Order: sequence, then structure tokens, then C-alpha cells
Amino acid sequence: MAEPASRASRDRAGWLRRDAERVSGSLPALLVEAERLVASVATGVHGRRQAGPGETFWQYRAAQPGDALSQIDWRRSARSDRLYIREMEWEAAETVLLWVDRARSMQFRSDASARTKAERAALLALSVAVLLSRGGERYGLIGTEAEQPRTGERQLQRMAGLLTAPVEPDAPDYGAPVEFALPRSGRIIFFSDFMGPREQVLPALRRAAGQGIGGVYVQILDPVEEEFPFIGRTRFESVARAVRHETDQAAALKDRYRQRLAERRDELDRVARAAGWQLLLHRTDESPRRALLRLHAFIGGGR
Repeated sequence: MAEPASRASRDRAGWLRRDAERVSGSLPALLVEAERLVASVATGVHGRRQAGPGETFWQYRAAQPGDALSQIDWRRSARSDRLYIREMEWEAAETVLLWVDRARSMQFRSDASARTKAERAALLALSVAVLLSRGGERYGLIGTEAEQPRTGERQLQRMAGLLTAPVEPDAPDYGAPVEFALPRSGRIIFFSDFMGPREQVLPALRRAAGQGIGGVYVQILDPVEEEFPFIGRTRFESVARAVRHETDQAAALKDRYRQRLAERRDELDRVARAAGWQLLLHRTDESPRRALLRLHAFIGGGR
């Protein structure tokens, strides 16, 4: 009688393994990578870190005139000559909108990096979504069918599919945030190289930043775009080859290029600061963990 039972157990284990492999195999690789990155950064959900409706204890505070007797924690108060209120951490769901630049410039990757700017932006954006989903927050991907803020596994799957889809044939060389419905409250995170014409990029950022909602610009660049290691005869082309420039003395352009890059970053920083936003700089040859830690602090209410 033991043999059939053992065989049945093995069969069930085989079915379970096959089902698990089928399910995990259907997950976009990007989502798997995002889950791993999140696991290295934080565990559990992030809270709002202020008093309000919720089930998680936050802190005790001294009772004040106007507090109801039902709010007093008598056990804690018995250990002191003061009355104390037991406050819970506010766990109301928050809305976070994400925009990931899908322009052709984001497809650039030099030999100094293993990932394109688009791949790194997608990884960071989806990792933020995983964090938000774990916390029961709502999130949406601006300019896509997943723009309506939702939470849960289905929204993650939808976002992963959209972020790994091929770039549209008519995608522009450089991107700027599109028009979108702003939430009444919440936060916005933009992922881009922000290298497009200032008359397109900056007005779009100012419109979003001027709505009284917190936000972050995450500028993602390839190391070559920062260091400008070119010398001698060099031909520069945009990814779609709409912009071309050829020179015999590339090294002579380095100082001017780096000055213009610094000016663009200064502009981004001024726009961000004027609205109480943040500018986060990230290179594709850096670990994404540090950037995600910063973003984790941002969505958790930190600075």
C-alpha cells in the first residue's frame, strides 16, 4: 500500500513542478529581474509614516486636550504619570504615476555598458511598481493602456509587457512627457535621458511639476554620454540618424559638450526645485540598486 501512495506523491510533485515552470516561464524576464532587485533593497511594505487609519502601530504620543477617552492607551499610561494615545500608521493607498521615455535615443548603448538606457529605465520603473504593489498602492504607466492607476499582479504583468514591447516605428529621436490626467494627490516619476530639445522637454516638465504633486526626474545616461571619450575623426548620429555630425577633431568638442550637458542638468534641477521635486542622476554602468533605494525613500515619504 505504501508504493501507490509514494507514486501518487511523486506525481503530484511532478505536476506542481511543471505548473510552476509553466507559470514562471510566462513571466516577462523584466518582471523577474525587477522582483530580484526589489528583494535586494527592501522587504515588506512602505508606510506613509504619519498617523491615520491603519493596522500597524506607529507611535505613542502624549494625550492632548480634545482627545477622546477611547483613544487613550491605558496600559501604556499606567507606566507613567501622563496619559498616552496609541497612534497607528496611515496606510491609505497612494497613487504614483510613472512615465518611461520610449524615444529612440533611449535605445543607445555603448560598449561601456551592458544595458541600453531604455532597459535600465524599464527595470527601475517596474521595480518601483513592484514596491508599490507590495504596499497596496495604485500605480499607472503614463501614455499607455496601463495609465489608469491600479494595483495588483495583473497591473504588474500589463506594465512588464508594455515596457518590453518593441519601440514603435514612428517613435521620435527624443521624448518628452505626454499629456495625462493628473491625480488629485500622489506622486509622479519620470524616467528619461532628457536630452531632447529644451523647447519640448522643459515646458512638458514644468506643466507636470506645476500641479502641486510631488515628483522625481530620473535622468538616465550611458557612461559615454557623460565622459565623451572621443578623439580624432568621428561621426556622431542620433539613433534614428535624423541628426548627424562629422568632425576630424572630436576631442575639441569635449569641453563644449560637457558644458551643455551641465547646463541641461542645471535647468532640470531648477525646474525640479521650483516645484519641490527632485532630480536623480543615474548611469547605466552603475548598479540599479542605489537608484531604487532613492526612489524607495521617495515613495515612502522620505527625501
